Amino acid sequence: MQTRTLGNDLVVSAIGFGAMGMSQSYGPGPDRAANIALLRTAVERGVTFFDTAEVYGPFVNEELVGEALQPVRDQVVIATKFGFAFDADGNQTGLSSRPEHIKRVADASLKRLRTDHIDLFYQHRVNPDVPIEDVAGAVKELIQAGKVKHFGMSEAAAATVRRAHAVQPVTALQNEYSLWWKRPEAEIIPMCEELGIGLVPYSPLGKGFLTGKITAETDFTPGDIRATIPRFDADARKANQALVDQVGEIAARKNATVAQIALAWLLAQKPWIVPIPGTRRLERLEENIGAANVELTADDLAEIGKATAQVEIQGARYAEQMERLTNR
Repeated sequence: MQTRTLGNDLVVSAIGFGAMGMSQSYGPGPDRAANIALLRTAVERGVTFFDTAEVYGPFVNEELVGEALQPVRDQVVIATKFGFAFDADGNQTGLSSRPEHIKRVADASLKRLRTDHIDLFYQHRVNPDVPIEDVAGAVKELIQAGKVKHFGMSEAAAATVRRAHAVQPVTALQNEYSLWWKRPEAEIIPMCEELGIGLVPYSPLGKGFLTGKITAETDFTPGDIRATIPRFDADARKANQALVDQVGEIAARKNATVAQIALAWLLAQKPWIVPIPGTRRLERLEENIGAANVELTADDLAEIGKATAQVEIQGARYAEQMERLTNR
């Protein structure tokens, strides 16, 4: 597996692993033992960058990742996130990025992850009630204490990132970025290049749509969040299929899958972009890893760009209340 560098010195595999779907969002999946086995297989295949968060589950995803990676902790980079509040029953109650809360979350995450340090600690969503300078300052103190190695942010506005970066250098931003969501190209990617910040695209396969395995006829299982997302409405899926079809033609010529082209396209944008596709199946893990070996020529990239420009993606990527938590 090739490696890439986020920020100044965080070296990770070119393809990471997003573990969220093992605990939530996509309906029933494999049992805990199978998920642990898959995470360990990912390490064997060369993946060194694993992404989780306290809110995934909540809490159980960190526990899963911690158990799976404990035997190989010195070989991997673990990223997790803070920024939400929970009641005594573990129900999410809103945002919280107060410095004292951040420090409590770090200690709790360290226990669940079975480690003495968090490699990359993201603010999951910006909390407008807490100055971002205070957030960055709290993470800076955690770094000075040795509990955290690097500071990250997710779905923050460029101006907010700049303010945070002035207090504690931001190593990576985690934003949605893919062939069907290119908003980071307007401000985030130019800013990352200027400040030396890495970009970690989540949902790099469009929550599965860019694999070509989802159609207008797909029935989502109970608990699958895609059933509630406007972009996955049946009519939207039917319209958005045009993008998959065009990318599929390129994939066929490259002897690759649609998913591999989507991931290879991201890798081709900048050398400091590291996508984190998630999966619960070995064959998909191997497919995702294989994307690192797909070489796209300038002509290929131009053709992909033309295809995406011709298709106007239908449907919002989030419900309105979720979208309001981004880009601020």
